[in-house]
Amino acid sequence: MARTPLWSAIAETLGAEIGAGRYAAGDRLPPEVQLAARFGVNRHTLRRAVATLARRGLVEARQGAGVFVTAGRRITYPLGRRVRFQATLAAQGARAQRTILGVETRRADAAEAEALAIAPGGRVHAISGVSHADGVPVAVFRSVFPAERLKSLPAALAETASITAALGRLGVADYTRARTEISAATADAAQALRLRLAEGAALIVTRGVNIDPEGRPVELGETWFAADRVVLTVAPEDGGFGG
Repeated sequence: MARTPLWSAIAETLGAEIGAGRYAAGDRLPPEVQLAARFGVNRHTLRRAVATLARRGLVEARQGAGVFVTAGRRITYPLGRRVRFQATLAAQGARAQRTILGVETRRADAAEAEALAIAPGGRVHAISGVSHADGVPVAVFRSVFPAERLKSLPAALAETASITAALGRLGVADYTRARTEISAATADAAQALRLRLAEGAALIVTRGVNIDPEGRPVELGETWFAADRVVLTVAPEDGGFGG
């Protein structure tokens, strides 16, 4: 059986410790000589492990100062019926920020039309962006909304900078998750750039439909989470993975 290279095993161990909160964002890792002694390896092996962490966006080396953590503990993100990004992070003492990268009104593809219960080729608003926790990018997202029902959503979003607030202005005071699909993927070049990851890094992908109190679909959302920065949870009361 093939053995895991020492540098890879060390990178996984240090990455797990960062994810568990042993080292917070801004902390300096122990000196190279200490880490090399801890793992029983030479400095070349250790440096290769640290370089792997740097490509994953977890640490950065500063000339003459050492290696510093750039991403903190993993964020726990529940896949419940009613989850709001900012409130979820605030409950964990983390600062949430969402950056909108693009807003486009176009025709829906077949899967979008089916999910949103609109006519094939109907118009939708597609909104894409990046979600941050304490300044660290944790996910890229794309949300698609029925344009016929929510005609002025782009304008409302420009004024509020919040999808939830924009929907509230348009009469959707509340919405819940009808279902969620979870899969795995690897980061393409664009996702890697936005998330400060190496191309090919592991992603957790969720795809869900949100409905209003009358049961009408209002949003098809897809999110690509950096796998080493987020822990997704599902509570029994949310109906398992269908919640």
